Amino acid sequence: MTEPLIQVTGLTMGWDDVILQKDATFHVDRGEVFAILGGSGCGKSTLLRNLIGLETPMAGEISIAGLGHPNLDAGRPPFGVMFQGGALFGSLTVGENIGLPLEEWTKLPHEAIGAIVRAKLKLVGLDGAENKLPSEISGGMKKRAAIARAMALEPDLLFLDEPSAGLDPVSAVELDDLILTLNRVLGLTLVLVTHELPSILKIARRCIMLDKDTQSIIATGDPRKLREDDSDPRVHQFFNRLPRES
Repeated sequence: MTEPLIQVTGLTMGWDDVILQKDATFHVDRGEVFAILGGSGCGKSTLLRNLIGLETPMAGEISIAGLGHPNLDAGRPPFGVMFQGGALFGSLTVGENIGLPLEEWTKLPHEAIGAIVRAKLKLVGLDGAENKLPSEISGGMKKRAAIARAMALEPDLLFLDEPSAGLDPVSAVELDDLILTLNRVLGLTLVLVTHELPSILKIARRCIMLDKDTQSIIATGDPRKLREDDSDPRVHQFFNRLPRES
């Protein structure tokens, strides 16, 4: 049996006297699109920050690619991250944003970095945008550029924080299609934090649902099957809410 790419065991997280989740255990298999779901305040973003090493669990273990908990001070990270809203540096061009990880973690010459930047932009459908500033492109383009930056170091794993949030319906569908293409063509494993129901049902193959009140994972599985399961009213309500409630 193939070892999971991410293994989380007995995770308790929060800060000071506030516990968001306790004793959470789950895994992410290689090559899947995995979603972290739940209502406001349940700890989705905090879980993501724990997974990428920006925060340290109060208890429990996280292992990525068999390397243990990520230490961002230890060297080149084994994953890429698209932060919420894109988080591009406004004073840098799109190309400079994408080239930043390459400047930081490699000794490639400027010409090679430029070639990689152009290739990543083409991959996400942003041909010719390398000289534009973030303020000169749309919200959907910013998120595509952020995904390109996350892929700059050729990781096998991407974390995406609310990738389609705030986009118009057409742009959201196009971004979902891009995520599926990256998964299918490049074999990338993608872990998403999202509350956008159409995206969840379209692209996620497996998910966990966090609950604020019980501080626990209350559902795991294929979101399409969870939508049909009415054994837990909290889970059923989440997956059968009206679009305007998303």
